[in-house]
Amino acid sequence: MFKAMLIAGAGGFIGTCGRYLIGRWCSWMFNGSFPLGTFMVNIIGCFLFGLLFGLLERHDVATPHANVLLITGFCGGFTTFSSFANDMFDLGGSGHWPSLALYLSASVVCGVALVWLGRAIMR
Repeated sequence: MFKAMLIAGAGGFIGTCGRYLIGRWCSWMFNGSFPLGTFMVNIIGCFLFGLLFGLLERHDVATPHANVLLITGFCGGFTTFSSFANDMFDLGGSGHWPSLALYLSASVVCGVALVWLGRAIMR
């Protein structure tokens, strides 16, 4: 169990660093009410999740350690539901209702579509 926690932590560290870098880059490139950084990491993460899950499933390489490293660790550290929820709260609190509606709908639709696409590519 301790080994699996270290593996998940290593994957999470890499994913969190990637999330931070993409978030900073998006903040630097785009200044507006739409939380582009969180949106980008979440939809990229959904696509990677679909690709990785499909790869592990299709090629029968779904060892417990590969799953923990890539899915639980990396994708879990890379994506962020809590930031998404906080962004929704901030958009609503500041009256940016069109951005809130776009963010909510685009996050859900794109997220599900990209998980599906990633898994479909690996079939």
